Amino acid sequence: MQELHDAPLAPLTTFRLGGPATRLLTATTDTEVIDAVREADDSGTPLLIIGGGSNLVIGDKGFEGTALRIATKGFVLDGGFLELAAGEVWTDAVTRTVEAGLAGLECLAGIPGSAGATPIQNVGAYGQEVSATITEVVAYDRRTRETVVLPNSECAFSYRHSRFKAEPDRYVVLRVRFGLEEADGLSAPLKYPETARAMGVQEGERVPAAEARETVLRLRAGKGMVLDPEDHDTWSAGSFFTNPILEQAEFDAFLARVAERLGPDVTPPAFPAGEGRTKTSAAWLIDRAGFTKGYGTGPARISTKHTLALTNRGAATTEDLLTLAREVVAGVHAAFGVTLVNEPVTVGVSL
Repeated sequence: MQELHDAPLAPLTTFRLGGPATRLLTATTDTEVIDAVREADDSGTPLLIIGGGSNLVIGDKGFEGTALRIATKGFVLDGGFLELAAGEVWTDAVTRTVEAGLAGLECLAGIPGSAGATPIQNVGAYGQEVSATITEVVAYDRRTRETVVLPNSECAFSYRHSRFKAEPDRYVVLRVRFGLEEADGLSAPLKYPETARAMGVQEGERVPAAEARETVLRLRAGKGMVLDPEDHDTWSAGSFFTNPILEQAEFDAFLARVAERLGPDVTPPAFPAGEGRTKTSAAWLIDRAGFTKGYGTGPARISTKHTLALTNRGAATTEDLLTLAREVVAGVHAAFGVTLVNEPVTVGVSL
């Protein structure tokens, strides 16, 4: 297992931000992962788990403790059964399932990061979420000091949330198992209006999975959501804020603020979110509060392609990024009474 001291962490994140770790370990097997976690727990050393680094905001002072980068490999495909080691590159795994003619992950193409992070965040995009296809998650339980297998029903999946996110210091994901559909090369039924429109079909229709994947990649690239070292619009964590889910009273108050600010004929995006709750669009809120594409004059700015992405223009610090994020949160709340919540995990800092 590779070990480095006073190791830079910024290169391990898609933001390319953050200070060094006291110690950085790189684990390439499940056994190495477990050994490193146990060592940290036994010694009381703070532990930071790093996968693909696409959902991390690390403070400028870095991390005082052990950072553990999970670089495990393992891709098993048998019919519709798929098992991925936590360190597998997610977008590569999606490509391989599409090439195998399987449906269920094709609209999650292009999402940066590792497979092990997908159940934690219940990663989703363009009408698909991993919770729809995950059957089991193999994890190391730091409380019981055992490797456990959690079926989907015990993962407490919800919008961009899970049991693993709710208990961040308990579980370390080792492997993720999926049940995919053998659909003769066709996609799952398309659920996202933008994807269906781009492909010239109706929602609910199936299309060749490879074409769905390419369409999603094209849509993501147009929003700066596909990693490109030369494009600062991709030096981000993707969507920085989750879409707000509002209780009925909150949604009614929100509609009143929209009418007051933008006029009675303006209707904000609204989607049923269960139990009398409504989800609205964070991107819409940000844009209508005055934070348009490219907003900002400093080294951290809103993407020129998508208002939901905050970006490092090449010379930013984490504090630059957080200053911008706080400005957006305050502006949206002042305009519409809705408080945005950051999607990336913060390390040593907070909004």
